[in-house]
Amino acid sequence: MEHIKVAGLPFEASRIALGTWAIGGWMWGGTEEKDAIATIHHALDLGVNLIDTAPVYGFGQSEEIVGKALEGRRDKVLIATKAGLDWTGRQHRAQLTRARLEQELEDSLRRLKTDVIDIYQVHWPDEATAFDETARTLEGFRRDGKIRAIGVSNFSPEQMDACAPRHPSPPSQPPYNLFEREIENDVLPYAKKHDIVVLAYGALCRGLLSGRITMDTTFDGDDLRNNDPKFLPDRRGQYLAAVGKLDALAKEKFGKPVLALAVRWILDRGDTIALWGARRPSQLDAVKDVMGWRIDDATMKEIDKILDETVKDPVGPEFMAPARTKKVA
Repeated sequence: MEHIKVAGLPFEASRIALGTWAIGGWMWGGTEEKDAIATIHHALDLGVNLIDTAPVYGFGQSEEIVGKALEGRRDKVLIATKAGLDWTGRQHRAQLTRARLEQELEDSLRRLKTDVIDIYQVHWPDEATAFDETARTLEGFRRDGKIRAIGVSNFSPEQMDACAPRHPSPPSQPPYNLFEREIENDVLPYAKKHDIVVLAYGALCRGLLSGRITMDTTFDGDDLRNNDPKFLPDRRGQYLAAVGKLDALAKEKFGKPVLALAVRWILDRGDTIALWGARRPSQLDAVKDVMGWRIDDATMKEIDKILDETVKDPVGPEFMAPARTKKVA
């Protein structure tokens, strides 16, 4: 397992982190706690030492499962969670007031069965709350020893600049994968310039890059992929055509499946950590295929060519964003 230093943490983080949105069940067709705990334990056995979660993932269920799974192992694992999403009526929107953050932190500490959170991330920017209020609140948490590092998620460079006076170089968590590369235009260059570690969520693009999705694959219940533009018939075929060609390239060049290529690609883009979402242990078996090799420049160009030739109607991850809040005066 490769590791990377994140400022403020007691030890280096694995460059693959376990993402636990699906473990929470909400928007993923439900969850099974026994399988979820086994998945977390399998991740740890594979060398993963960073678990990423959030209160909104299953409305507390993901954090509770992580807390149960890490009993007796907490000192060897880094926990990243988030704050600032109000899910009243299950219609999530950003809210970063002091009162909201104080309550969320105590709830997260309780559910996670821990005294300190290693990376505490603002889940989405809230333009209705003055960021200085949010920044002072987060700094107070760190000063009190309840959190170790402050991070941001889904922030633009301009919004990260607003953080910089109080929190220089906070780890940033944006969506990033072979099919969703918008951050290459702004967030990734900004992160490189300011020595910011990027935690890339959606590394497998909701499973599209796993190699297991077909045109006939269906999704149960409230699974968000029923509304994801990439999975609708008019686009799914384009993305699957890309997956097929990328899989052939990965096997020819490296003897690896497309899933390993997709994660390795993220790790070779800079100071990055790939968030690998899973809710069954077998979904992590390919972790071993990602380590010990790199994608050369010529193959990077071949990957870009495949994407240009196959995905003619690309779409980003915007459908996942909460309703925007009105900017404070």
